[in-house]
Amino acid sequence: MFSQTLPIITSPDPILNEVCTDCELPDRSLSRLAKQMINTMYKNNGCGLAAPQVGVTKRLIVVDCDEENWGKDPLVLVNPELVETHGEEVVGSEGCLSLPGISVPIKRPEWARVQYYDLDGELWELESDGLLGRCLQHEIDHLNGKTMFEACTPQDKIKALKDYEIAREAGAKPGETSVQ
Repeated sequence: MFSQTLPIITSPDPILNEVCTDCELPDRSLSRLAKQMINTMYKNNGCGLAAPQVGVTKRLIVVDCDEENWGKDPLVLVNPELVETHGEEVVGSEGCLSLPGISVPIKRPEWARVQYYDLDGELWELESDGLLGRCLQHEIDHLNGKTMFEACTPQDKIKALKDYEIAREAGAKPGETSVQ
């Protein structure tokens, strides 16, 4: 199932802080890239993956937050844009395939609405809260050159940077949220 995967870029690679460019549609190569990203996400037990995390600075993300049917129906979002958020800002612990070995408390609005194109160039809109709402915001952050280090409070960033150095020295791999 995971035969065609891609290496995951990890921090401090500067590509993770680049703002991605829009994908041109139609583009048949995006289907292959999306499939490889999906395989990579599943292989590393992720629920979302953005193109810059595999070294491609295009606005493309894949997500699968359906815990009951995980691995059966991933979403592919081309040129996704966060058009609205609302609700109480909730702090949640987030992990990231590009920052293995740590979890970081991130405050995000509990609800998000995203517009995106599918691989055929059709415009869609998706509204969600919970894990999917959080995941969409996290992955779109990646497209805008923002990692969890930039999304958390300054105090949490100091702790996260220290924890990440310890995790890297311990050999943390993508998909690991702790190295205990």
